[in-house]
Amino acid sequence: MNLLLLKQLAILSAFAGAVLGFVTVIPYISMISFLILILCLSAFVLAYLKQNDLIGLISIREGCIFGAVIGFVSFIAFSIIYTPISMLLGWLIPAYTQGFLRFFMTSFGSFIVMILLMILMAGISALFNGFAGLVTAWVYELISGIKKEADENNTVDFTIE
Repeated sequence: MNLLLLKQLAILSAFAGAVLGFVTVIPYISMISFLILILCLSAFVLAYLKQNDLIGLISIREGCIFGAVIGFVSFIAFSIIYTPISMLLGWLIPAYTQGFLRFFMTSFGSFIVMILLMILMAGISALFNGFAGLVTAWVYELISGIKKEADENNTVDFTIE
């Protein structure tokens, strides 16, 4: 497993999660962006990396691991951005329906419950995105017809410019 590539994936997925955190505040597209975040963000990130030749051949196992990392990190970044904005809008605009998070800040116990819920949802996002990364790696393997062998030192091909 390539640790440098995992760090790059974590940074890219944190950026994508933060962008989706800003976008999810908009009421009419919030459900679509949230579903993209939970279900298939890793497919988009892996396709972007593959399109720009930042990763080479990846096995199905690596696709699953990379997808899970992308899902977990992106949801944590999403929560860090979305939660304060939603709470602020809930306090400023009483009719803001997504401002339900303001009720979690009434006590320290509510704050702990909110953090635990975010970690649980990040785990669920990692699960779904791991599957999406697995399917993405399988589709690329199917399209290219080249299967990565297990004895290639378990690394991912990429170039640093």
